[in-house]
Amino acid sequence: QVQLVESGGGLVQAGGSLRLSCAASGRTFSIYAMGWFRQAPGKERQFVARINWGISWSGGNTYYADSVKGRFTISRDNAKNTMYLQMNSLKPEDTAVYYCGATRGSSGPYDYWGQGTQVTVSS
Repeated sequence: QVQLVESGGGLVQAGGSLRLSCAASGRTFSIYAMGWFRQAPGKERQFVARINWGISWSGGNTYYADSVKGRFTISRDNAKNTMYLQMNSLKPEDTAVYYCGATRGSSGPYDYWGQGTQVTVSS
């Protein structure tokens, strides 16, 4: 099992920045990739960003949703088993609960989820 704990959410004005963290514990050696997702009220959970976790040839590769490219940056600290999401130039439409997830495979559904952290961007 892998446990994930997010932190860093809050209230920020449009144009501001926040950094989210996701600390992983447990069987972290089984993680292939980690990612951030978000869910706004009344909407489905949507992909935000992903980073491959291991030391293989694809380790460190990053992927982003078009809506956040150029504004958000995903990164990792393997020594701390922690993933980050630096969010700049925030917009009101970025308001959502942000979840971190971890997957053991290169494709398919994520296996583990955190509890979520609220991000609210005021206009």
